[in-house]
Amino acid sequence: MKALGRRMRSEAELRRLMGTRAEPGERGEAAVRTVVARLKENHYLDDQSFAETYARLRKENEKLGARRVRQDLQQKGIRAEVIEETVDARYGETNEEALAREHLERKRIKKPSNERETARVVRRLVAAGFATGTIYKILRRWDVPEEELAGLENVDTETREE
Repeated sequence: MKALGRRMRSEAELRRLMGTRAEPGERGEAAVRTVVARLKENHYLDDQSFAETYARLRKENEKLGARRVRQDLQQKGIRAEVIEETVDARYGETNEEALAREHLERKRIKKPSNERETARVVRRLVAAGFATGTIYKILRRWDVPEEELAGLENVDTETREE
């Protein structure tokens, strides 16, 4: 209960945490299953509501893109169909460019003045979960020279491989 009291957790996260603390063997696994079942029964543990809350907070507070939220939820052990349903519902009508601009504002990232700063802006936006098309739109509106954008194609392919 303390683990849930500190912050919301997915079922998979809670199972991992309790698995490290439970006694080894079948007895410990049975205790974990019992606790998880009781928490679900009392509505303290619900991956659907966890995913909805997580996506809402990341969009409203941190101004993160849909791809980043999707990746984070996968890492937290949420089922793929729950992730798709939640992210589509939360980000379906969202203007990604406006959200990316809000993210830049929140992080106090200014218009880049050289190629190095441009690359840094691109990396930050890719890490925040925004599509490269959206990133290039923002850079073009900032009147970043085409030569700098062409030089960023290497940055773009490197981030996709990660």
